[in-house]
Amino acid sequence: MQPIGLFGLSVVFSFVAWGLVSAHVIWPELRERTFEDAMRPLLILHSFRFVGLSFLIPGVVSGDLPVNFTFDAAYGDIVAMLLAIAALAALRTRLGIPLVWIFNLWGSIDLLNAFYQASRGGIMPGHLGATYLIPTVLVPLALITHGLMFRLLVRRARPQVARYATPHPPAVGV
Repeated sequence: MQPIGLFGLSVVFSFVAWGLVSAHVIWPELRERTFEDAMRPLLILHSFRFVGLSFLIPGVVSGDLPVNFTFDAAYGDIVAMLLAIAALAALRTRLGIPLVWIFNLWGSIDLLNAFYQASRGGIMPGHLGATYLIPTVLVPLALITHGLMFRLLVRRARPQVARYATPHPPAVGV
């Protein structure tokens, strides 16, 4: 099998493995918590997005790795990390929910953009060097946890929508 095929297979297997961990370990634990208590560990996990800076370190990645990919991947991750920390700090304030939405949208788009840029730019697995584990292990985990955050955000908003959308029952005996 070609290196790019092995790389793709590694990404798929990582999504499967993290999906199983998420379904059988993470979500069963989070779904019973309050919104803030469920969101906290997910935001803390994303405070490690600084690892993307390794794309900028010569010798860690190949010199053939396109500069626009390395810049977008590294600094997109730093912005995501800062947004995750800001959302975590503001979680119990009125800014908490908007910051979680902003972080979750930015962080998801950043990761999907990195996959798109890598495939469009003809990046080969060997170009990634030591950062190979970022897209094959960490990015699938990050995308799955973004999905969990979206689920928590929608679940939090749903009772409010239902409360206003439900018509009042007719008065009995009037």
